[in-house]
Amino acid sequence: MERKLALVTGASAGIGAVFARHLATRGFDLALTARRTDRLEALAAELSAGHGVRAQAIAVDLATPDGPQTLLDRLERPADVLVNNAGYGLPGSFARTAWADQQALLQLMAITPCELAHKLLPAMAAQRYGRIVNVASLAALAPSAAGHTLYAAIKSLVVKFSESLHLETRRHGVHVTALCPGFTYTEFHDVNGTRARVSAATPKWMWMAAEPVVEAGWRAVEANRPLCVPGLANKTLAAVSRLIPERLALEIMASQSHRLSRD
Repeated sequence: MERKLALVTGASAGIGAVFARHLATRGFDLALTARRTDRLEALAAELSAGHGVRAQAIAVDLATPDGPQTLLDRLERPADVLVNNAGYGLPGSFARTAWADQQALLQLMAITPCELAHKLLPAMAAQRYGRIVNVASLAALAPSAAGHTLYAAIKSLVVKFSESLHLETRRHGVHVTALCPGFTYTEFHDVNGTRARVSAATPKWMWMAAEPVVEAGWRAVEANRPLCVPGLANKTLAAVSRLIPERLALEIMASQSHRLSRD
């Protein structure tokens, strides 16, 4: 029998690479995409050799409007599993950043995940099997903060989109989950230049390794749960955030934002 195919975006490092390894151990063929060709090809070779699966490396810039369709056109067959993981942070105050950079952020982290899900969903529903994991963030469930202005807003969209799609597809064999990790040991803060500040400002108990985050996310989508907040600390923070009055929560975040912002 032909193995099922899992498409993982942002697969060259961090949560995406861990998801790729996790799915390879479960016998999925893989389509791995990111911009860094050398890392993708190395990971694809590693997984093919180590797990006997077929792993295709597809270097595409999903922050461009034609990126999603270019990716889909290069797939060898429609994906049965979609992990929308690609993303980054854009630090700094909104007005001091270039609109082109904000627009690329919206394309990569909001439009691209929705477009990929929209175009892959019909085949998933037709065969009555599909898994979609949309990697959101604990930031989507917490009060807003200054800096990274669109990041939490986009992740909130991802959560609501995932919940609605879960309701639409849950009787058709397609499971949809928004995975909301908190601080995770990846390259995320290295890429946006906030590693030193964030590491100094954030206690170790708030951090998780990527592996348990991915394991929790996959368990959740297999169980068809629409939302997954991995880790006790993150679950506690999410629950507390819902209980604090909005005005107080905003004041607390205003007093702490300077610790995490690059401005």
